[in-house]
Amino acid sequence: MSGPLRLAVVNWRDPWHPAAGGAERYAWEIARRTAERGVRVYYVTSRAPGQPRRDRVDGVDFVRLGGRFTVYPLVLLWLLRRRFRRGGRFDAVIDCQNGIPFFTPWALPRRVPVFCVIHHVHDAQFGVHFPPWMAWIGRMLEGPVSRWTYRRHAYVVVSPSTLRAVRERLAWKGPVYVVPNGSDEPPDVHGAVATGHPQLACVTRLVPHKRLGLLLDLARGLADRHPGLRLHIIGSGPEADALAAGIEERGLHGVAVAHGYVTEHVKAALVAASDLHVSTSQGEGWGLSVIEAAALGVPSVAFDVDGLRDAVRDRVTGWLVGPDDEPAEVVERALKELAEPGRRDEIAARCRAWAAEFDWARTAARMADLVEAAVRAGSSSTADDRAQVVHRYGDVHLRVVEGPVRDELLAGPGEVREVREATTVERLLGRPRSTGEAARGDLE
Repeated sequence: MSGPLRLAVVNWRDPWHPAAGGAERYAWEIARRTAERGVRVYYVTSRAPGQPRRDRVDGVDFVRLGGRFTVYPLVLLWLLRRRFRRGGRFDAVIDCQNGIPFFTPWALPRRVPVFCVIHHVHDAQFGVHFPPWMAWIGRMLEGPVSRWTYRRHAYVVVSPSTLRAVRERLAWKGPVYVVPNGSDEPPDVHGAVATGHPQLACVTRLVPHKRLGLLLDLARGLADRHPGLRLHIIGSGPEADALAAGIEERGLHGVAVAHGYVTEHVKAALVAASDLHVSTSQGEGWGLSVIEAAALGVPSVAFDVDGLRDAVRDRVTGWLVGPDDEPAEVVERALKELAEPGRRDEIAARCRAWAAEFDWARTAARMADLVEAAVRAGSSSTADDRAQVVHRYGDVHLRVVEGPVRDELLAGPGEVREVREATTVERLLGRPRSTGEAARGDLE
């Protein structure tokens, strides 16, 4: 191969799209940080009204094609045209699934490695957003069609529960690697100030699967027992009008405050001034808002569902609502525990330590390592997709590696001193537990 590596990151939207969310942040951080390594990166996506068709930001070339649904065939046509153009081929593709992937292997040479990124399984959500016939098509594309299309390639997931979901709900039997979301240093804002009344925050996109009605019902039940309680709902989306109507119908004026879109600094200030961050989502790939709250020292109450059960460490950085739990009772229990002498500071410290484990630079480096090893191997696949802790003689540190990175490391020069399977949390964090952490039982 001559010249720099050429990578296509294909995602439904870009980070400046009006409906952008966590998936767009993930794709953008991967793209721009990989470009910093000298890779030629193209971010191929849909085009919102007013956006330019071509752009270049932070060393990443943007190509915007089509709208909500037409972007899928147009991306395939664009890749096909480049396939037959001199110097137009890609060395690897990151194909991001937002309900359904782009099926890029249909337009690529067989030896081009493809990583299909799955944030969370959408099978149940298709029925929330679409009529039955369209939901059935969505489930077929996400399941059987994807299994056949990516059979020579690999999935990348952002959390252990998403890994379980693609195995159990999508029946995917191919290799899966874990590359989690990162997080930023939080803005410098003041923490909670005692008001004598519970202060709750919820950072969320206003879409159906976030179950905003359930959030408002929770606030109404708590307000009856805690006069002066405030719930700050931060975020925008198509359910904004329904949220306003729900507040009106439940008589929650002065209790639930819909802030809409706010700046990052205002968002951080509202969360930092809260006792708890609350999520009523029915499922996430991860839970970026939970980690952002934890970085500010604020624990979360969330449902014990995919993604959130990984982002929240139950009774350590927050509380999970199980299938037999009443959400209001879990919030009451959390508030009572936070009122114990010294307990709030202890939980805040653990929240910050947990959030500090996630960093966009490390996330991008893990993905870039997978991509570069796959290009050298000619495939993103592997015969053994376990994550393993590997220590070779002469290495200063143990490494948690998987897929083509692990295969290359074990086949390389130098005697291997230790190989063991990584624990679930080690795989998520991308590092082995230290001796001290193992002795204390930390991170498990």
